[in-house]
Amino acid sequence: QVQPEESGGGLVRAGDSLRLSCRASGVIFSASAMAWYRQRPGEQRDLVASITSAGRAYYEGSMKARATISRNNAENTVYLQIDKLEPEDTGVYYCNAAGGYSGSHYYPHDDYWGQGTRVTVSS
Repeated sequence: QVQPEESGGGLVRAGDSLRLSCRASGVIFSASAMAWYRQRPGEQRDLVASITSAGRAYYEGSMKARATISRNNAENTVYLQIDKLEPEDTGVYYCNAAGGYSGSHYYPHDDYWGQGTRVTVSS
């Protein structure tokens, strides 16, 4: 069974940096694209960043200039570094494993979501 597991969230101040981690078991990690999504309170889940199995990264939206996605295949882990955090970054961050691409756009695997890690940014 594929089970991504996120960690690294918490309460931080605006301007801080944070690194989220997602360890995925049950997949051939090195062959799997991975992605991070954010769900703000009362809103839908939105794609933040994705990374191909070869390590090519893609970013979406307002976090494009402040987020860095990376992966460590030896540890079956994908990371999301967010710099200069803003209160608008508050939400639950979810990891998705083994999705696909159409061009540069990542499409999530419906069944391979983690439980999420909550990030709260205070002003």
